[in-house]
Amino acid sequence: MSGEPTVLPTERTSEQWRPKLVALDIDGTLLKWVVGLGMSHEEVTPAVHDAVQGVLDAGAHVVLASGRAPHNMTVVADMLALHGHGERLWIVAANGAVVLRYPPMEVVHEVTFDARPAVRAVLERHPEALVAVEQRGIGYRVSAPFPEGELGGTTTVTDVEEMVANPVSRVIIRDPKATAEDFVKLAEGLGLHGTDYVVGWTAWLDLAPVGVSKASGLEYVAGQLGVDPADVLAIGDGRNDIEMLQWAGRGVAMGQAVDEVKAVADAVTDSVDVDGAAVELARWFPLAASGGMDG
Repeated sequence: MSGEPTVLPTERTSEQWRPKLVALDIDGTLLKWVVGLGMSHEEVTPAVHDAVQGVLDAGAHVVLASGRAPHNMTVVADMLALHGHGERLWIVAANGAVVLRYPPMEVVHEVTFDARPAVRAVLERHPEALVAVEQRGIGYRVSAPFPEGELGGTTTVTDVEEMVANPVSRVIIRDPKATAEDFVKLAEGLGLHGTDYVVGWTAWLDLAPVGVSKASGLEYVAGQLGVDPADVLAIGDGRNDIEMLQWAGRGVAMGQAVDEVKAVADAVTDSVDVDGAAVELARWFPLAASGGMDG
């Protein structure tokens, strides 16, 4: 690790402040990206593992918040040993559309929408794009196979109209022949009603219900835990983290994040390749510290 994060004027600097809840993105924040591919290494470094344990040891809550499906998030929770402190975890999945407890996995909150108009509009402009909808606990139904490693679990090829015939919590649209910039322009020009969107690092578009984001999912969790947003630390690197970083009392962007993510953050830590998340967590939860939190 290369030391202290970059300090911006708006960030919390009081030594008296310590987060009561830490919200963590997964891919590009806890897990390193595979260079050139839209997937991450399924491996947690010792520095990140120990830093997260330091948060739990201090008595704060750790909530994973990701665009991943629930079954792809519980695996990471296991790698981090998040449930080793005896409490069932709160997990925000599908970019906020699904909130679950674990273990065992139990969906406690879900928001769905009619994705048919948005999917049709996108496919009119990108007819060769791939479409995926989650099959809870199994994997995904897909219009055609995705690039290897981009979707976890089992995939089943299904007709698109059948996939979105009923309300869904999230739709993934992927075009390996396009770029992320292509999809940013596409989404901005669609004028989707009743549907929100977020573009990933590649030509990857997530469609979701209006108003649903990692922030809305975390708002639900914080309410259940009695934690004020001002007492939340959130760390992320992608466009789907923007609302979360703005909502939290302290929002921190990873060093490799795109400029639009860094622009909304209170601070920028080191990149994922040098354990930037661990650097930020150690700022508030020194590994040598012991004892619980006040209040």
